[in-house]
Amino acid sequence: MKINLHIDRLVLEGIDLPHAQRPVLQAAVEAELGRLLAEGGVGPDLASGIAVPSVRAAGIEMGADGSPQQLGTQIARSVYGGIGK
Repeated sequence: MKINLHIDRLVLEGIDLPHAQRPVLQAAVEAELGRLLAEGGVGPDLASGIAVPSVRAAGIEMGADGSPQQLGTQIARSVYGGIGK
């Protein structure tokens, strides 16, 4: 199965991330979301080939270290909760 996922905009409220850390965050989101999709696939609605204009994701809690890698992993898992099986 081939999955094409396009995230036009990711809105993070209440998180102040320095501009230099954004590529690290993006890479972490992409890596974890790719892993989750490869392992678990998508829900039946998306598997049928429909496009959805938006996905609501569950809230996340910032960890103690607050690293962009950890934040990216949490974001990906939250997004996957809205599109995965």
